[in-house]
Amino acid sequence: MAAQAIIRVLYGDTDAMGVAYYGNYMRWFEAGRNEWFRSSGTVYRELEARGVFLPVIEAHCNYRKPAFYDDVLTVQTAFQFSGPARLRFDYVILRGEEPLADGHTVHVCVDGDRKVLKPPDFLRDILRSFTNGC
Repeated sequence: MAAQAIIRVLYGDTDAMGVAYYGNYMRWFEAGRNEWFRSSGTVYRELEARGVFLPVIEAHCNYRKPAFYDDVLTVQTAFQFSGPARLRFDYVILRGEEPLADGHTVHVCVDGDRKVLKPPDFLRDILRSFTNGC
């Protein structure tokens, strides 16, 4: 399942020419990932409360066209398994129907002691029930 997050580009997100700073795309990916979890019926805070953390171990963004101050953007987010303990989220950022960027983040599942673990059953169930492509 692809989830959608709506973002408005703030003045502080841009440079002097009103173009969105490239680093903000990673924040927008994170917003998309948070909405993906919400649409699955959970929130990241609940994962942490159950002792599961998902640090980013890889991030990639293809910048196609710039976003500008006050643009309304849609971040589409989808999930796929990337290995026994790795989770991959794929993103597309759109202004209307126009794609501005796409990319992905890969996360590893760890416990509170930062030890890598396979996703626990409750998380695996969430991820499986909301998996498809972006």
